[in-house]
Amino acid sequence: MTPAATAQTASPTAPEAAPEAAETTGAVADGEDRPASEPERSGVAEIVRRRLLPFEARLDPYSWLATGVIVLIAGILRLVNLDRPKGLIFDEVYYPTDAWDMLQHGVEWDEKNNGPAYVVHPPLGKWMIAIGEQIFGYNEWGWRISGAVIGTLSILIMIRVARRMFHSTVLGCAAGLLMALDGFHLVLSRIALLDIFLMFFIVAAFGTLVMDRDSRRARWLRALEGGLDPTAPGPAGRLPIGVPWWRIATFALLGCACAVKWSAIWFVPVFVLMIVLWEVGARRSAGVARPWRDTFIGETGWLALGGVVMVLTYTASWSGWFFTDEGYFRHWLADNGQSEPPIIGPLRNLWHYHVEAYKFHSGLDDKHQYQSWPWQWLLLGRPIAFHWTTDGACGASSCASHILLLGTPLLWWSFIPALVALTWFGIARRDWRAGAILLSVAAALLPWFYFATQHRTMFAFYALPAEPFLVLAVVYVLGAIMNPARSLATSDGGGSTESGVDRRMVGAVVAGAYVLLVAVCFAYFYPIYVGQFIPYEDWSARMWLGSRWI
Repeated sequence: MTPAATAQTASPTAPEAAPEAAETTGAVADGEDRPASEPERSGVAEIVRRRLLPFEARLDPYSWLATGVIVLIAGILRLVNLDRPKGLIFDEVYYPTDAWDMLQHGVEWDEKNNGPAYVVHPPLGKWMIAIGEQIFGYNEWGWRISGAVIGTLSILIMIRVARRMFHSTVLGCAAGLLMALDGFHLVLSRIALLDIFLMFFIVAAFGTLVMDRDSRRARWLRALEGGLDPTAPGPAGRLPIGVPWWRIATFALLGCACAVKWSAIWFVPVFVLMIVLWEVGARRSAGVARPWRDTFIGETGWLALGGVVMVLTYTASWSGWFFTDEGYFRHWLADNGQSEPPIIGPLRNLWHYHVEAYKFHSGLDDKHQYQSWPWQWLLLGRPIAFHWTTDGACGASSCASHILLLGTPLLWWSFIPALVALTWFGIARRDWRAGAILLSVAAALLPWFYFATQHRTMFAFYALPAEPFLVLAVVYVLGAIMNPARSLATSDGGGSTESGVDRRMVGAVVAGAYVLLVAVCFAYFYPIYVGQFIPYEDWSARMWLGSRWI
């Protein structure tokens, strides 16, 4: 009897098939036996091979051509007129100036007091802004270019990760195009805030996590083909030791994300949970008798090493603070008459800095005109006006220029129904992709619901790390519409092939029409994403929710 798989085999262009449709996809439900007549290759049952065989990312020039076109579109949208509006807008009064001071002093600086500034966000995001300022100078191009480039690269990663997850270039490109045509992502790519860097490192970490899953399952398949007996006791039945480089990269990227904003910390336990579940699933598919115990024995050390890598990466982001004597609280122990030994002393000082920063975040409850609550974010209940002026020409008697942090409405109002559908598919199909997407959305959003009970001041841009996974939820559902599970084979072995083709054609039309409507909706709102001067009446027509968007 072959152990059951926890991950189903996907069709080339659709989310993984439900167990009920196993006859048409080659997948089997948990607990089913392999048919006795099933062929084996290299001593490995074909059903086991299908369960463990990862997506073969062959060098496909057409997929890279499509990827390049979408990334080019995204880059143009994010770079054209990037230096407008002029001057610092909204929270640009903080981060570009901090970045410029870090270039001069190594740490954030208070020009009024001519001393170190007390800031409550880690330095990596500001160092990334500083790269642009180092190249272009302290001007609009300088402090915005890094965000535009990183925003564009996040779409590249999104396409390739979605393609790998869904085994489909079409769905991968759909994911990238939807994110490229989202006003929320566009605005935050063109403004020098920290959140675009936070989102980039999180989606990159998710991508390396998916690569780690595929890599580990491929190693199990090679080991089985090489004669490994997973039922053998002790080390003889375990996977040969090999460094999980993709997993280590995941933890390094999580460390980078935390070094931009602490809110990335919620992804750490969620990603660790995914690793454990995927490792158990791989062992179960391979035939390991006690997959949970074997996972604990085999992976605990690597997870601990990953934690060390994450902490070291985060700490390294404070290099400017360590290598100067001018950072805030840099010599807190000495300033308070205490001994400050090498290494331990600076680390204790940094810990004190973090304690004080945490107190600040915990007590942040000041009222703000554009603050919002988590339950409003997916509904676009309270977007943020980053810029507003009527002092300009547009060919009409009254003109307006507005930069509104507003997601493309048709896309964002699709997120909640997509999550509902994804939950259903995840339960019905036991699909690892549905679980991964839902867990990532939970890591990005649910903690803010708790902080809302503490009346903490929050803003809509806190939702940006959730956006890639919300888009993946939409694309998953589009894939299900485009490629619905075919009806079960008839008793004589035939099936309704013509009906299946018709359903796929209708599904493709529906999915294509949806993406087209999102593009049209984005184009309609584009002027208020980039601050174009338009007639006041045209601006007013775009304020669909009235005072909530003003």
